Amino acid sequence: MPETRFQSIVFALLMVVFMVVAMEFYNQGLMCGGLSWAAMGKSIQEMKFMIPICFIMSFFIADPIASRLTMRNMGENSDRILRTVFRAAVTVSMMCPIMSFWATLIFQKPVFVDFIPAWLTTVAKNLPMAFFWQILFCGPLVRFLFRSIYRKA
Repeated sequence: MPETRFQSIVFALLMVVFMVVAMEFYNQGLMCGGLSWAAMGKSIQEMKFMIPICFIMSFFIADPIASRLTMRNMGENSDRILRTVFRAAVTVSMMCPIMSFWATLIFQKPVFVDFIPAWLTTVAKNLPMAFFWQILFCGPLVRFLFRSIYRKA
């Protein structure tokens, strides 16, 4: 969808913001036994550094790999919707472990020997939410917003 480097940055920023907001609220809800105004406030504070981390990881690592894997496995002539869903699934399958790594490191601060179990537990908690949020809500919403912003005249 994005045609220029600037458009790619705008698209990535939109996707990152919507994904980070949802995942921060989700994780705060898990930790607090449900969402509350206090939990939402804490989530907003955490977004200040999670959004830049997520953008860097996504734009420079996951997105280029997901793009190559999608083209290699799906090709240009495959169904557009199937190709979009495949790319979203590949992106989530990379971004969830990456962002769970950072979340485990920053928020849980486990001792070295407990890091891998803590990280894998975080991935297991986040992957279903990240996958379905991306495929069913965030992805379609961001693509709609992006098309609205860059509507061809």
